[in-house]
Order: sequence, then structure tokens, then C-alpha cells
Amino acid sequence: MTEPSSYLDATADAYGAIAVRYAELARTALDDAPLDRAMLAAFAEFARTGDHGSVAELGCGPGYLTAHLRDLGLDVFGVDLSPVMIDLAREAYPDLRFEVGSMDALDLADGRLHGVVSWYSVIHTPPQELPSYFAEFSRILAPDGHLLLGFFESEGDPVTPFDHKVVTAYRWPMGDLAELAADAGFTEVGRMMRAPREGERFGHGRLLMRKAK
Repeated sequence: MTEPSSYLDATADAYGAIAVRYAELARTALDDAPLDRAMLAAFAEFARTGDHGSVAELGCGPGYLTAHLRDLGLDVFGVDLSPVMIDLAREAYPDLRFEVGSMDALDLADGRLHGVVSWYSVIHTPPQELPSYFAEFSRILAPDGHLLLGFFESEGDPVTPFDHKVVTAYRWPMGDLAELAADAGFTEVGRMMRAPREGERFGHGRLLMRKAK
């Protein structure tokens, strides 16, 4: 079994090493992705209903998606393992809050948030460790808070590791991820499967979940 500190350190170091180039590429990641923008807009609409509260983008990298969520009307902040990524995010978006932290042990009170976005940020987590992440998402979300996941879908295969350009990642069956979230107290609101675009190798899954009251 992989030790949590080992894969977390490896992930932070790997992203830190390519942070500047990654930030350059990521800045336009949503420009030609109408389906992705639609799912993010749906999440934002759910997160804005009822009692307004903060939203966290966990695994925010250089902050481009945090800024997009801000532009959708959310009170949002970003968290990432890599101090280098956080420095880039703060430089690019000085009006937003960014913090170094790990998604499985957040310095947030129970029920603090009304929304969590994990956009390709659990893909490097060894499968046996992932339930603890969903438990942490559930802990920090208020009842009826929403969780949006973006990930690589396994397209009929079981959980499958692959040679991600940064560090080893995993493709997940959408149903399996939904079950893990359900075990942590989430109810599915909607899902989407997006075919790979030119230059992409795999299909992409999106899951929108709501924490039970």
C-alpha cells in the first residue's frame, strides 16, 4: 500500500516542477470546452441557491478555474498541495484567496462550505485512499452543499492507472466514483460523459453530487 505522505509529496513535487508551463497551458483550458463550462455553470447555479456560502476549489493549481468560478458569481477560494502552484495563482489572481493544503486534511470547520469542486484533483490518489477524500469533502460541506468532480473515465474498464504527463494517475468508472461518494453521504444530481477532443487520449467524466441533509 502506498503511504499517503509518499504520493502526496511526489504529486506536489511533480506539479511544482512543471508549474510555469502548466499555468500557461491551463489558462485557456475552458475556451473550447462548452460542455465543461456548462457543467461548471450548473454547479454554480446550485451553489448559489439557498444560504450563500463559500466554495472551495480543491487542487486549484494555478487558479484559472477558481477565477472562472468567481466569474460565475461564487465566493470561492483555492487550495493546492504545491506551494509553487499557489504562488502562481496568487500572482495571477491577487483578488482571490489561495492556500497550500491537502484535500484529505483541510483546515476548515465542519459544515463550513456550500460547494466543493475537485477538477481532476483526485486523479493521482491511489484508489484505496480515495474514500478518505470523500469523507473529508462531506465533513466540510454544509447539508445540501454540492460537490463537482472532474476526472478521466475508464470507459468500461475497472479503475486503471495510466502514464499521466505529470505523475501516475487513475481512470475511474463513473459508477464506482458515484458509489464512493454515496458511501460518504452524497446523492447524485447529474453526470456527464464527454468524448476526448483532438489531442486527448481518454473520455472525461463529470459527477455533480449533493450532500444529504
